[in-house]
Amino acid sequence: MNLLSSMRYLMALHEHRHFGRAAQACHITQPALSNAVRALEAEFGVSIVRRGRSFAGLTPEGERVLRTARRMVREHEMLQQELDSEAGAPRGVLRIGAVPTAIPVASRFAAALQARMPGISPVVRSMSSPAIEVDLEAFALDLGLGYADRLGSMRFDVLPQYTERYYLLCPSDDGAPPSGAGLRIGPPMAWKDAAARPLCLMTSEMHSRTIVDSAFALAGAFAKPAMETDSVLTLMLAVHGGAVHSVLPGALVAVLGTQAGLQAHPLVSPDVQTPVGLMAQSGSRASPVMDAALALARDPEWLQLAARFGGAGLAAGAHA
Repeated sequence: MNLLSSMRYLMALHEHRHFGRAAQACHITQPALSNAVRALEAEFGVSIVRRGRSFAGLTPEGERVLRTARRMVREHEMLQQELDSEAGAPRGVLRIGAVPTAIPVASRFAAALQARMPGISPVVRSMSSPAIEVDLEAFALDLGLGYADRLGSMRFDVLPQYTERYYLLCPSDDGAPPSGAGLRIGPPMAWKDAAARPLCLMTSEMHSRTIVDSAFALAGAFAKPAMETDSVLTLMLAVHGGAVHSVLPGALVAVLGTQAGLQAHPLVSPDVQTPVGLMAQSGSRASPVMDAALALARDPEWLQLAARFGGAGLAAGAHA
């Protein structure tokens, strides 16, 4: 039995919660994965998997084996990175999880890192805030880009990246046909007035929705959305269709800068500003790849870019 491979298969089984899908993700057959799990059970003399007609989860002993598996795989990956890397030229994979509203910044961070260090292969995933925190603790992610105000403990180190501000995105209200002028920035709008619009908002389990609902509450308003989604692409396309409006952070509004026929109003009263940061496990030993990523995250030039990608100065650069 290859112990490390079997540990990887166990991790995949826990992630996919299905023998067939886990085997497919590991590029092996389902019987091979099942045999590897049984070999682990024989090795440690305990039942690891609750078996029924389908995968029913891990036993308490299986959970303990899983925690050790994650540590073993992480240590193996770090050792491999150290062996493969040369001074000033780290090599390896960097796994980044980002909340959906921060994907424009996360993707640019990953591209900037890869351009600076060609030996690094970033993987960027769009995830909810709770999923990012769970995967950081489980070593399934190296970095998370999300809302720093969610973190009420010392589990993570946080590197501030930019501040999220909010806009009401709607079709242009002048009745003019789309032109090449691109997105227009309208005058500021109170959250209370935005609540009266037909809105497409994120679903309630998303932390960005919690921020928006809190802003409406501070304004003394309640917004009943006409449409909900967990996809930021759906938010933007729904507004582009002209039927609904939406509340978007500056990072997403900035992506729409070349889209004609749309207008964005900075939302005020209250002036909501939410810090967004990169998170990493507190106190964990950094790999060469992580060291390079953290160096970029602290770089003043990158932080200026992150602020711009996050929507800072959006009104100044838009068409009035």
